[in-house]
Amino acid sequence: GCPAGGEARVQLRLENVSRVPTGLLMLQDRVPYVLGPRPRFVLDRVESGGRREVSYRVRSDLRGRYPLGPLQLRLTDPFGLVELTRSFTAYDTLTVVPRTQPLPAVRMTGEAGGYGDGSRRSLALAGDDDVIPRTYRRGDDLRRVHWRSTARYGELMVRREEQPQRTRATVLLDTRDLAYEGAGPDSAFEWAVSAAASTLLHVLEQGFSVRLLTDTGDSVPGEGGGGFSSGGTESAEAAGLMMDTLAVVGHSDGSGLGRAYDAVRSGGAGLASSGGDGLLIAFFGDLDEEQTEMAARMRQRSAAAVAFVLDSATWTGAPSRAEERLRRLRDAGWTALAVPPGAAFAELWRQAGNAPLGPETSGGRG
Repeated sequence: GCPAGGEARVQLRLENVSRVPTGLLMLQDRVPYVLGPRPRFVLDRVESGGRREVSYRVRSDLRGRYPLGPLQLRLTDPFGLVELTRSFTAYDTLTVVPRTQPLPAVRMTGEAGGYGDGSRRSLALAGDDDVIPRTYRRGDDLRRVHWRSTARYGELMVRREEQPQRTRATVLLDTRDLAYEGAGPDSAFEWAVSAAASTLLHVLEQGFSVRLLTDTGDSVPGEGGGGFSSGGTESAEAAGLMMDTLAVVGHSDGSGLGRAYDAVRSGGAGLASSGGDGLLIAFFGDLDEEQTEMAARMRQRSAAAVAFVLDSATWTGAPSRAEERLRRLRDAGWTALAVPPGAAFAELWRQAGNAPLGPETSGGRG
């Protein structure tokens, strides 16, 4: 795959499995028009058992999933008397993911931190008396015996092994068709998709357990753990899955954010059962009064909530209509920033990290 606006190199390998050499070979690979013109090649002669490799480059400014092939081959016999055209059936798929950009390392207001920080803080607050022990099992390290609980229960009790916890982060992407105006690679919706992709990669690198959520209520990765990614190699797999999802995400026909609200409230944006150590980052399109109230209430389960609001009318030259919506989100505890046309997301991200909670938070142009 490749990012939107980037190039991918496609390589074709041919082998002559017949016992005689070929004559002139003309090759044409089928590619969608958005990737460029169909590549054509001419090979003079391929001996019996011989192999040839040719390559070409494709480029797309539009994310998506595109078929490459099948290959069409036209050949003549060595004497030029017979011409044969053959089309193969095999094809590959090129996935063009959203373009991303590196983001500065900032701490969002109320954020507990990445890997383990939130759990360490809660353990420190809990103190020794709040340790939850279990019954001793043969082979347990005697250094883990919890003597106070042993005396209380009359049998040998040991401390449970503390598993490092990963603070959870939810990246919410509003895909409602009615929330965006305009189309194309420079539209407000494409900006939101690209920014969501950049955010996902950034918070994964910071050690968070991450999920991608849309207004439909669907989440990715979506397997257990409330739909959040796990650690280790699974983080890389989750990143690939989420980027592949964003490569093909389109507009939903939904009118509201109710399903996303339910997913945030039921799954929890923070650590399981903590309700306050998570991070919620949302990319909203146009919000009416009802959906603004819905979005404002999502904040209650997250210690840090950041909203990037795209008033898509401004992207088509109309005056802004978002200031009152931004004020309501800030009053509910969100760090809310307006996204002007063509804004540099890395700069907005830095502003979000430095922004105080309250009505003074504003957007900026990169």
